[in-house]
Amino acid sequence: MGERLESLGINITAVDRDGAAYQGKHPFIAADFDALSFAERLGVGAFDLVMAIEVIEHVESPIGFLRNVARLLAKNGVAVITTPNVDSLAARLKFLLAGKLRMMDEHSDPTHISPIFADLLLRQYLPRVGLKVKEHLLYPPNGHQLTRKPIAWALSFASRMSQEKVISGDHHVLVLEAAR
Repeated sequence: MGERLESLGINITAVDRDGAAYQGKHPFIAADFDALSFAERLGVGAFDLVMAIEVIEHVESPIGFLRNVARLLAKNGVAVITTPNVDSLAARLKFLLAGKLRMMDEHSDPTHISPIFADLLLRQYLPRVGLKVKEHLLYPPNGHQLTRKPIAWALSFASRMSQEKVISGDHHVLVLEAAR
């Protein structure tokens, strides 16, 4: 991702919890995203773009994480955050049939500890931290990649019949900006 953004003329600073896992060529800072004020270490108001790709579900306090993301943003900056869609039709069916959250169970990444429900995120979390949604996409659009093909087809068909947008797609892609 860093190389792609750099090819567009964007200066990159990579940040992650584990420096040993980072293999990119850009400047890297190790930071604990569970820390109360990690934004101070990285630079309050220093970033025009903050990207957290599949990060928020790994933190102990999603609200604390979002508060820090908001503090990192420069004036008119945006944050792009992605997270597994635990609101999808596939996730709802798994919970109904097995009592487990899709992409958050014992077969998933064991560091997934905080499911992000769209309703709570949009109605509670973002207003508390001073962020608002500029754009909300679901990936893949109108489908499910992480499901067996025949089931994915049926889920996609059922999703298109619904008025509720969040039941489609395996991941939320949120573009956020300061709520002024």
